[in-house]
Amino acid sequence: MSGYQPVPLPSGAGATSRDDLVAGLTGWARSRPLRDLVAAFGAELPDRLAPAELLGWLDDFSARHWDFRSRNGAVERDEVVETALDPAVAELVRSAAGALGLAGPRPVPGRRYDHLLVLGGLARSCLQRTAYAARLVDTGAVEAGEIAALGSFRPLRPAELQRLHVPADRHRMRLDGGYEVDAMDLGIRAAFGCPTTVEQRRSAGGIDHRSWSVAVYRPPGRPVVRVLAAPSTEPATRRAHTSDTYHFWAAELGPSAGDRVLVLTSQIYVPFQHCDAIRTLTLGYGCQVDTVGLDPAVLSGYGPAEPLGADRYLQEIRSAIRSIGNLLSVLG
Repeated sequence: MSGYQPVPLPSGAGATSRDDLVAGLTGWARSRPLRDLVAAFGAELPDRLAPAELLGWLDDFSARHWDFRSRNGAVERDEVVETALDPAVAELVRSAAGALGLAGPRPVPGRRYDHLLVLGGLARSCLQRTAYAARLVDTGAVEAGEIAALGSFRPLRPAELQRLHVPADRHRMRLDGGYEVDAMDLGIRAAFGCPTTVEQRRSAGGIDHRSWSVAVYRPPGRPVVRVLAAPSTEPATRRAHTSDTYHFWAAELGPSAGDRVLVLTSQIYVPFQHCDAIRTLTLGYGCQVDTVGLDPAVLSGYGPAEPLGADRYLQEIRSAIRSIGNLLSVLG
């Protein structure tokens, strides 16, 4: 099925009311594309549930049908063995994913932002996202007061390193460590042309889930750039995740209520990371948040594009469902 109308998530603008947020999130969860996906996997989306109950139902449903990471043993996203779907179902998934905001790219909603936040991820994505951030700034598409690359001390795996390509014109740049934050740091140095930090701080001792670091660069003619590795807020049980990086950045920078924040990630992750940003930065600090995905078509030199199977879209639709559920729980 094709021809879905886009189903936008609510804005993270400061003027957005609680009721508008709840209505927008519930509208996404009750949308025709999501209904059709649920039907394609043998169920019917309940109509009479309250918003929080509806998201709980979708969480349970998606855990049974769309959680391919757990099926493969709780692996990283790029370690999931692709699950072949019926061609008609796969076509439906791709069409629905586009309407639900997981495929794009989409234009940047504004131009002037107080902060541009580049989210970490797999090693190659760290380089691509930082390069795209530099392109937005250099072309004048975005004016940012400050830039921050947000990562963690997640160890990079051999498969990630094999796919890590630095463009030929920046061949002198090298990875200085074996963690996600090191890939973010390499991306910033390569994209913004700032080989030397003006400030470095980090936690004492060995690397664990409590570890953190801050590096500051001042590239000539560009905004101040920071590279942050966030600690986990639950270090006894897990490493840092997206919300932890938002929290750590906000604690480090102290954004003011009303500050405009642009979050940059990959399009497939925009829905869930946007909802995490609203929960953390809009509700927590009063920031006005927009979230966009990079356009890989304008980047070159980072290796061949990796095709996204329909199962990957289903996995991240589940991520969005869980993030929306978390946001609704905070909204009450």
